[in-house]
Amino acid sequence: MKYPKLRELKEAVIALIKGPYTTKFPFKPHTPFPKFRGKPTPDEKECIGCGACAEVCPARAIEVKDTVADGRATRSLIWHYDLCIYCAQCERLCTTEKGVKLTNEYDLVTFDRKTSFSEITKELVLCENCGEIIAPKDQILWVAKKLGPMTYGNLLVFGTLQKHLHVSTEYTQPETDLPAKRSDMFRLSCPKCRHQIFE
Repeated sequence: MKYPKLRELKEAVIALIKGPYTTKFPFKPHTPFPKFRGKPTPDEKECIGCGACAEVCPARAIEVKDTVADGRATRSLIWHYDLCIYCAQCERLCTTEKGVKLTNEYDLVTFDRKTSFSEITKELVLCENCGEIIAPKDQILWVAKKLGPMTYGNLLVFGTLQKHLHVSTEYTQPETDLPAKRSDMFRLSCPKCRHQIFE
């Protein structure tokens, strides 16, 4: 018969003196440790709508929905907590590093799974020639801020920045019937139309 090691005896004595390591939840509220991975909460201001979090989510708990109607478009990012495994990949690989944060909230019990979600909606920039989605407006403005003076070397970023600052006209209805021409050089264009312009 093997005798218990001193380490095991020490742990048994500590457990007898201090009591169990477990908490009395749900009878008493439990306070998680500071680095506890709980409910991921998106930040409306810091999120740029790029969808990088949805790309890296192993559980596919983040849904990206693009809606285009009447020349305007929006992107909805939806966090489904009933599918989330709280791996923190969305927080770790966020483009801005501030768009989504894991909180200490863990008690997400509900009788209706359809109510267990968070949603953020962002405006999308459309190609003024063919109407294709280019990127979320906040993402382009974030890139412009990162580039600083070099923004003026990129026509897409510069054009979006002008529209945001109301220097030029607002978004126009896409002219889907006409091919891109050299005169469309300063319009907001997708990569396909931009290629046609500079052929």
